Amino acid sequence: MKTKAILLAAILFVAFGGKSFAQDECHTLGSLFTEPAKAGNYQGALQHYKPLVDKCPSWSMATYQYGAKMFEDFIEKGDKSKITDLEQNLAMRMKYYAAKTQMGREMANIAQVKYDASIGTKKEQFDAFDAAFKKDEESFTSPKSLYTYFSLAVDLEEEGVMDVQDVFNLYDTIIDKLEREEIDLSGKLMKLVDKEDAGTTLTSKEKKYLGNYETNLSAYGKVKGSVNGKLGNLANCENLIPLYEKLFEENKNDVNWLKSAATKLNDKECETPLFGQLVQQWYTLEPSASVAFFLGKLAEEKGNMKEATDYYNQAAELNPKPKDKAKAYFSLGETNRKKGSLSTARNYYNKALEENPSLGIAYLRIAKMYADSANNCGTTAFEKRAIYWKAAEMADRAARVDGSIAGTANATASSYRGYAPSKTEIFSASMAGKTITFSCWVGGSVKVPNL
Repeated sequence: MKTKAILLAAILFVAFGGKSFAQDECHTLGSLFTEPAKAGNYQGALQHYKPLVDKCPSWSMATYQYGAKMFEDFIEKGDKSKITDLEQNLAMRMKYYAAKTQMGREMANIAQVKYDASIGTKKEQFDAFDAAFKKDEESFTSPKSLYTYFSLAVDLEEEGVMDVQDVFNLYDTIIDKLEREEIDLSGKLMKLVDKEDAGTTLTSKEKKYLGNYETNLSAYGKVKGSVNGKLGNLANCENLIPLYEKLFEENKNDVNWLKSAATKLNDKECETPLFGQLVQQWYTLEPSASVAFFLGKLAEEKGNMKEATDYYNQAAELNPKPKDKAKAYFSLGETNRKKGSLSTARNYYNKALEENPSLGIAYLRIAKMYADSANNCGTTAFEKRAIYWKAAEMADRAARVDGSIAGTANATASSYRGYAPSKTEIFSASMAGKTITFSCWVGGSVKVPNL
């Protein structure tokens, strides 16, 4: 009996003692790798990477996170042999931490590293981005990689490897992706901006988020401009009109093709009877909220504003996509602004912003309406010019949510502030820090800057 007890104790010691020893060894190996890696000493970390993944592959996801950064650093410095190691690093991460791995993001990252290092043909590079996007579009969010992905497609079309229609299809996909990311980020941003404007002090974490949202929105806006620039002459009216005229017969029963073609002609403001032909055919095949927007455009072109308004309302109320609803509301804002119904126009611009908070042009329109109303808002010259501060606030918002027009919006805000009362005038009128309320259609108030 005593012998059995000793044997059991020995077995337990080996089992649990061995496990403890293995854990200690993994912790030691992990520390030997991660500590220099954290400090950016990748040369020092490299020698400890293989022992760690060989003996303790599931020790920590940090192994693969720092491993990726390490191999990327070597590749960036010219060691292209580390590409294989980087790809194996992702394969290992997927094996042990699949649930915590965003495949689109990681695959796009490797594709970008290979592109930056000029590894592979353009077709191979494009295929790598294409695989990443199709594997996990949701986590493929890098502005740089989205641009590279599209840029390669245009290059391949120029080389005769890719069909121009495939490039247009990808353009639609990439722009839609960028705009969805902008809507998401700008919605989060404006919640914090509104909180700040209401006088609530943001926490340090909220301030960090605010900065990140603005940085990323700026990046997406710039990339959207770059994508449009890369598309360049492929999508100017001189090329689009004859291309779509040629392709119309074979694609006239393809709703997606009709929608894409009509959208591009509309975006480029191409004046051609083909636009109406595309829209009418689209409506015949699929009478929907989406096509109602374009029917509104046709009615507006003919000067039938009541019919246009009816179609825009239909598009806004029935369309399930926030981006498309916002376009319809914005068009309603435009039609009312042009006929002088400023308060109604602002209501529609604000509805557009509720659906798409990144629609900076809507803020700019409101800003201009405020500025143009200066002579009608206030009883004194000081009060009338104070409206320019409120106009500048709207232009500031445009710059914060829409990187593609940030330069214009910032310049506009600066211009409006130049029309507002100067520091000398504020001092002379004893108005520093006071609030001015507007009784005209603009409504609301503005706080005079402190000196």
